[in-house]
Amino acid sequence: MTQLFDDNGVVMPVTVIEAGPCYVVQVRTPEKDGYRAVQLGFGPAKAKHLTQGQQGHLGGAGVPLLRHLREIRTGESDTYEVGQLLKADVFEAGERVDVIGTSKGRGFTGVVKRYGFAGGPHTHGQSDRERAPGSIGACASPGRVWKGTRMPGHKGAKRVTSQNLEIVLVDVERNLLAVKGSVPGPNGGLVLVKESRKSRALKQIPGQKIASGGK
Repeated sequence: MTQLFDDNGVVMPVTVIEAGPCYVVQVRTPEKDGYRAVQLGFGPAKAKHLTQGQQGHLGGAGVPLLRHLREIRTGESDTYEVGQLLKADVFEAGERVDVIGTSKGRGFTGVVKRYGFAGGPHTHGQSDRERAPGSIGACASPGRVWKGTRMPGHKGAKRVTSQNLEIVLVDVERNLLAVKGSVPGPNGGLVLVKESRKSRALKQIPGQKIASGGK
C-alpha cells in the first residue's frame, strides 16, 4: 500500500493495481454457449509454460501468449471483439469496484490465532491449556462433534472479496489503478477488479442518493 492526498490535503491509504493490458480471448454468446460472458487474458507468458492446447487457444484469438485467463459474465458481451485490447481507461476515478483475490496463507494454526479464542487460564494448575480450544461438544448427547465447530486448521489462502472500494486515481499511460483501502493477497498477487455490486444496487433504487466519499 501507499498513500495519496486529496484536494483538501487529507491523506488516503491506497493500493496500486496494475490493470492491464488485458486481451479479449473469447466471447461467449447465448446462441453458441447458452450464456453471455467474456474471457480475458492478462500477463505475458513463455511458450514452455503453456500447454499446446493453451497456445492454440490463444493463437486462434490472435493475441500474444498470456499467463492468466479469466471468464467474466456480462450482459454486454456483444460490445467486445476477440483480440480487443482493454486498458485501465475502462475505469474512471470515483467509480466503485469489487476486488477479488486470494488471501495470504498462514499455514496450520490453532484456534487462538485462527479465530481469536482467549484460551484457558494461565494459572490454577494449568500447564498445557493456555491455547487449547476447550470443550468441542457434549458426551452422550449428541455424542458427536457438530459440523462447523471452530477448530485448528489451515488459515488463509482463500478467495476473498473487498467490496465497494473507491477508485481514487486512474493512470492510463501506465495502466494503473489507485484503489482506496486494502485488497486481498500479497504484493504481486493476482486480483480481479469489477463493478461493485453494492453501488449497482444503489443506482437501481429510485431517488437513492449515492455518496462519493470512502468509508
